[in-house]
Amino acid sequence: MCKYVTASISRGNGSSMTASTTINKGDRLLHQNVLGSRRFSNYCWATIVTLGASGFLLAGISSYLKVNLLIVSDPTQLVFVPQGLVMGLYGTAGLLLATYLWLVILWDVGGGYNEFNQETGTIKIFRWGFPGKNRRIEIDGRIEDVQSVRIAVKEGLNPLRALYLRIKGRRDIPLTRVGQPLSLTELETEGAKLARFLGVSLEGL
Repeated sequence: MCKYVTASISRGNGSSMTASTTINKGDRLLHQNVLGSRRFSNYCWATIVTLGASGFLLAGISSYLKVNLLIVSDPTQLVFVPQGLVMGLYGTAGLLLATYLWLVILWDVGGGYNEFNQETGTIKIFRWGFPGKNRRIEIDGRIEDVQSVRIAVKEGLNPLRALYLRIKGRRDIPLTRVGQPLSLTELETEGAKLARFLGVSLEGL
């Protein structure tokens, strides 16, 4: 019998991280899906930057060729140097940024899962990275080596609210998406649930 628990955490800027938790096999396996770069907010930003940059680049080209390539305005009246040239440079830079954003979404950077298996006594943390030797980031461990689940909270301009797994002989392993603070209530709930499942203490409260 399987039980599914889905939690959605949001920030003020509209971005969100959805962690889908599955507990099955007699409550002996806990699987948490971690949403990476394929978030609605990232799709929105990539689309906006692409459209804006394309407009600037077409305006610069129209100014140079004296042929209107836009529908909403007539950039042929602009002097190519410096106005058209500057707009073309802005457009080129914007398209480079848009390309980066779309590639990050395509590669699903930061996406992955956390899996805790009491049947085999193992832990597996998996994340997708950038293409290269670190494309697949995998961390394996033993449940018996887990010392605690730690809650990290830091307020300010760069707030931090995240869960970490403290394993003997290793650095603390982040379980939540880096750079995406969770609500305190959700942080405590998820931390307590995981600590209870692993049979360890919850630190940082």
